[in-house]
Amino acid sequence: MRRPIALLASLFVLAGLPPAAGQSSSITVASTTSTEQSGLFGYILPRFTSKTGIGVNVVALGTGQALDVGRRGDADVVFVHDQAAEEAFVGQGFGVKRSPVMYNDFVLIGPQTDPAKIAGDEDILDALRKIAAAKVPFISRGDRSGTHAAELRYWKEAGVELAVVKGAWYREIGQGMGAALNMASAANAYVLSDRGTWLAFKNRGELRILVEGDRRLFNQYGVILVNPAKHPNVKAREGQAFIDWLVSPEGQRTIADYKVGGEQLFFPNAAGS
Repeated sequence: MRRPIALLASLFVLAGLPPAAGQSSSITVASTTSTEQSGLFGYILPRFTSKTGIGVNVVALGTGQALDVGRRGDADVVFVHDQAAEEAFVGQGFGVKRSPVMYNDFVLIGPQTDPAKIAGDEDILDALRKIAAAKVPFISRGDRSGTHAAELRYWKEAGVELAVVKGAWYREIGQGMGAALNMASAANAYVLSDRGTWLAFKNRGELRILVEGDRRLFNQYGVILVNPAKHPNVKAREGQAFIDWLVSPEGQRTIADYKVGGEQLFFPNAAGS
């Protein structure tokens, strides 16, 4: 499939970098918003381009939408964080191979007043049950992102029927992590966030981390080359070069080196997830 330029322009796009001098090619990476909004791509992509001469244009979307871009052949690489969806993408023939790259974790954010009384709870499911029982505002991305998928999984495991409460205290916004955090800040609501975006987020207002550390909150990222056998327009050589760099010792060090306020946001684990 030939990439419709107007489509890519209409999406929420981070045009990765201006082409480097002598740069021969560029790739399109469909990726989760957390890698862009946390500032990670702004840090690592110039280093990749400087080394290889390959430019990177990032289409920053929720994981589900990013995988849809890959299915249409409108990206060369997908870099997302929903392992089950990633494995399905490869299993259906849209991707060549899934490689783990890095991880961080999810955190449950809420107002300092904490009306649901969940601060310090070490069980994410218990915390969500308390929010549901208190009927206090909760902002959901509602955008088929990896974070949204994790949130829905936690609600289901907690035994909360969202179909019954949608539109009341539970509000789906259909937007990215930054927008969800902004809305939670304005409404003094609870919200699930990846830690990287939270650490880079400036408009916190009265919000703070209330629940963290539950092993269920582990958040793995993977990268996949879109299958050139299905979409011959895919720049397989350049896309694979990007993947190889991400999982190489140099790429992994670069990811580990990215910090906000002295705190590491992502932890490389290409050697094994």
